[in-house]
Amino acid sequence: MTDVAGKTSFVTGGASGIGLGIAKALLGAGSNVVIADIRDDHLDAAVKELDGGDRVLALKLDVTNRQAYAAAADAAEAKFGKIHILVNNAGVGLGGPTELASFNDWDWVNGVNVGGVINGVAIILPRILAHGEGGHIVSTASMGALVPVGGSTIYCAGKAYVCSMMECMRTELESRGVITAAFCPGAVQTNIAQSGKTRPPELSDAGLAAADRPRQSAGDLSHLFQTKEEVGQRVLRGIRNDELYILTHSEFIDGVRERGEATTLAVQDHLPENAEYKAIFAMLFRNPAITEEIERQKRLKAQRQE
Repeated sequence: MTDVAGKTSFVTGGASGIGLGIAKALLGAGSNVVIADIRDDHLDAAVKELDGGDRVLALKLDVTNRQAYAAAADAAEAKFGKIHILVNNAGVGLGGPTELASFNDWDWVNGVNVGGVINGVAIILPRILAHGEGGHIVSTASMGALVPVGGSTIYCAGKAYVCSMMECMRTELESRGVITAAFCPGAVQTNIAQSGKTRPPELSDAGLAAADRPRQSAGDLSHLFQTKEEVGQRVLRGIRNDELYILTHSEFIDGVRERGEATTLAVQDHLPENAEYKAIFAMLFRNPAITEEIERQKRLKAQRQE
């Protein structure tokens, strides 16, 4: 999708942080923007900051509520006609030792970070396919999906799920005019440390609450993080370039490379291949979308160096 002008974008978690940065970039590029968010105060502030008039629709939405999500999609279509771009960005953060995690910790984080993406895809993808004008689905994962670290099992595992969803769907949907992308940012100036404020009461039993407090009160390190505007523009470029992986921070290059090397070396290539197995199940052994992404990124890198 090289041109987002005149299209409609639906951004969850769109009223602050990364979501607001993406909404600003899309609005600036000519897209109508729906910002869906669980917090009224963030929605009010975002509408003022975007200052987009009739091209912005703000909707209160808990992405774990499927009925409310479908109603929000209906409202977006009633306002703008069609949805072309879905940005599954709503997310929460929680860290700490895995053995301390309660079932409620797992259910809350995965309900938003994984379930919210599933709901977005299940509710909005059929609408994009139905209008036949093509579209884009960007889902916010994390560099933690590619370089997972200890003390963040629930968060990183969910983000890896999201990344894999986009990789699988790309192969399935690209020929039908829908591009999917995994957005994997590093640290960004967001409100994710305040996630607990939106935790539902029925999931309040939190084994990780005490362990997570040091992260929430670690002091202001925001000067080290990218701004929402920087990552918003990065996502816009990724959409325009049809990138499968939209990555940000160069500091992660060694970790990404080492993971690829470690998994490559772990393949038992000293064993003989079963030619019949390889021929019959050829679709299992490589994802053509990833093969194409290698060539795309090589072209983009060459363009940056010109």
